[in-house]
Amino acid sequence: MLRESYREDGKVKKHTIANLSKCTDEVIDALQFALKNAGRLSSLSDMSQVEISHGKSVGAAFAAAEIARRTGVIEALGSDKQGKLALYQVLSRLIDQGSRLSAVRLHQTHALAEAIGIEKGFSEEDLYKNLAWLAENQDVIEDCLFKKRYHGQKVDMFLYDVTSSYLEGCHNELAAYGYNRDGKKGKMQVVIGLLCDNEGDPVSVQVFSGNMSDVSTFGDQVKKTALRFDCQRVTFVGDRGMIKSAQKEQLEQADFSYITALTRKQIETLEKSGVIDRSLFDDEICEVETDGIRYILRRNPCRAYDIAQTRESKQSKIEKLVKDKNQYLADHPGASVDVAIKHINERIEKLGCKWLGLQTSRREITLSVDCDILKELSRFDGCYVITTNLPVEAATAQQVHLHYKDLAKVERAFRESKTGHLELRPIYVRTEASTRGHVFVVMLAYLLRRYMEKAWDRIDVTMEEGLSCLSTLSSVGICEAGGVKIEQIPTPTGLCGELLKALNFTLPDKIVSSNINVSTKMKTRKRS
Repeated sequence: MLRESYREDGKVKKHTIANLSKCTDEVIDALQFALKNAGRLSSLSDMSQVEISHGKSVGAAFAAAEIARRTGVIEALGSDKQGKLALYQVLSRLIDQGSRLSAVRLHQTHALAEAIGIEKGFSEEDLYKNLAWLAENQDVIEDCLFKKRYHGQKVDMFLYDVTSSYLEGCHNELAAYGYNRDGKKGKMQVVIGLLCDNEGDPVSVQVFSGNMSDVSTFGDQVKKTALRFDCQRVTFVGDRGMIKSAQKEQLEQADFSYITALTRKQIETLEKSGVIDRSLFDDEICEVETDGIRYILRRNPCRAYDIAQTRESKQSKIEKLVKDKNQYLADHPGASVDVAIKHINERIEKLGCKWLGLQTSRREITLSVDCDILKELSRFDGCYVITTNLPVEAATAQQVHLHYKDLAKVERAFRESKTGHLELRPIYVRTEASTRGHVFVVMLAYLLRRYMEKAWDRIDVTMEEGLSCLSTLSSVGICEAGGVKIEQIPTPTGLCGELLKALNFTLPDKIVSSNINVSTKMKTRKRS
């Protein structure tokens, strides 16, 4: 129906102009185009001055915008200026990772503004302010996304893990020294907690101070799931350092369940108390239940082999060090044996080689191996215990085992978000709000990436290669009288056509080029 809205006596009324049910799609598209550009039709109809020129890249921009619509990201962000700027940041992060400055410059080559429908100009400074808006409205956006994606579906399992991301500089408001997972000594960091569903799709992300411990972040996730997402009888899956006694109590108070693993010391304690026995560990899954708590036991021979190889490698390094020290003592009669022994012991302690000892005879150092200690250390090589309070009716031992293995999906999200495609780190922003907004942008971009990955699963192409290929699809600009520029989009063929077909998405035939002013915060100096 073609309808017109108007106001009469303070009330909004509608008038039906025509029924378009029998019109073809081409006619309807023409009417939509005419109505959208009603004020410029006279200029568009004058084709006396036509020039063909190279337009912007449209493939990746329009495809990503369509995926944002399907996943509910556009609806959650809203259609006002801040919502569109946030969407611009998400799509630019997906297409071409970088700073806010590079995101602004992306407007020159990609038709992001046209795909999103941005009608007013913006600058780099506007994107920084938009990060603060994202941080302020993150809870509302996440709640809207959750309802959109899981409306009418029962969500009964979440995967949760944390990581850290180093910072350049020391002026970030959340920066602190802590357990650095990036291997960047001397750099401050922030801690990031990611909550995913059982498929590995991100649900919520939270940024903490860099010195926050893993277990301290867990309580917020339980409250978030129970209060904001209104979930009931949920199972949380976390690694052995995440869900401990205090966290189990929090879950029980919320009537939630857990799946986690035990540390080596906890396994040894269970063995001493007679709950489990070393002989129960095998390549096949074994289950033991006591006091309503289930223990799933398994031995991974590949992991056992890796641990043994690592232990042998460490011992070889110590043996080489002892040989070098003996050679040095032989070549330097005045060198101290005690100093050499001290250096070797420091290396033994650093590598954790408790089974190695040192003996001296005159000026020669000998390395000894304590077989009893080595046997005790290797007893549980490759052995692990997964524990849960889920009843057998809710999940079998095999299912519990698979659910715990699903934590690898969160680890993959961290890899792709931090060091892989989306390049979350290093973080250059300073304020707490900008930091939270930056991380949230990356999470939303990863959500779109996950959707596209699934669609392209049967195509022999990586996610990065697919986006790069779509970015090569550019429009052809037609400059016309009146300053109105129409860009014709050519028919995609080859890999581009295959990628769009897998997404079940058809590009528009033409677009009206955006004339908005998108500029950097400061004019860059021109090189002479």
